[in-house]
Amino acid sequence: MSAGLLAIDVGNTHTVVGVYENDKLVRHWRVLSDPGRTSDEYGVLLWNLYRASELPIPRQSDIIVCSVVPPMTKVIEDLCRDYFHTEPLVVGPGVKTGMPILYDNPKEVGADRIVNAVAAYERYRHTCIVVDFGTATTFDCVAADGAYVGGAIAPGLELGLEALATRTAKLPRIELRAPARAIGRDTVSAMQSGTVFGYQALAAGLLTRIRAELAEANDVAPAEVKAILTGGLSAAPWAEALEGIDAIDPALTLKGLAILHAEVVGGERLELGLS
Repeated sequence: MSAGLLAIDVGNTHTVVGVYENDKLVRHWRVLSDPGRTSDEYGVLLWNLYRASELPIPRQSDIIVCSVVPPMTKVIEDLCRDYFHTEPLVVGPGVKTGMPILYDNPKEVGADRIVNAVAAYERYRHTCIVVDFGTATTFDCVAADGAYVGGAIAPGLELGLEALATRTAKLPRIELRAPARAIGRDTVSAMQSGTVFGYQALAAGLLTRIRAELAEANDVAPAEVKAILTGGLSAAPWAEALEGIDAIDPALTLKGLAILHAEVVGGERLELGLS
């Protein structure tokens, strides 16, 4: 891996940028994903983030990008060329990730899901599941031999809250936190119960079912199938209480990007202390 690497994960709601020095993630930032912004606007924003963090702005840097927002992809590519004088490695069709994708149409799998799966398998080297709490909630499964075998997609929790607020006449926007009890005695606590406790139940129930199927397909006990939680909401207190999770790593996607960059560009295996 080169001395400096910029890893950029473009999601539907947020774009996460990580700065690596050797094998250490020294700084990362989360900004809104806005296809309406120009590459110059993002370039200035990123340079200001470097300055605010007292990091030297590299004249040239190795860069790897994964994006699930096609209009944003070109914006980020232009940013890399104009502000870092670098042609970025964009994870997508044609990039050899070293992970077989056993999807009916591999091109349908979001780049971030494959990157997460690569990082999770690097950590466990065994059957595992990545649960990503983002705009959507995704479950991604890796077999014992390191193949990506599929998963599940559900609407994200914040997406559900936004739908309640915009599609109903009297339900307000609320703070996302777990209430003291499941039976709410006012509208806010009732909504918090339904969203937070309901989402915990959805995630835990689906995880249990997926874990059982993956265990049976790989001839292992369900307890041997590891599950790791990531995504923008993974650090929330209510997420920590989710049953069936073995580890929480909000930076998993950035780690996966660094691993892929080392393997694709440098031809080396990078562990990043994931074990």
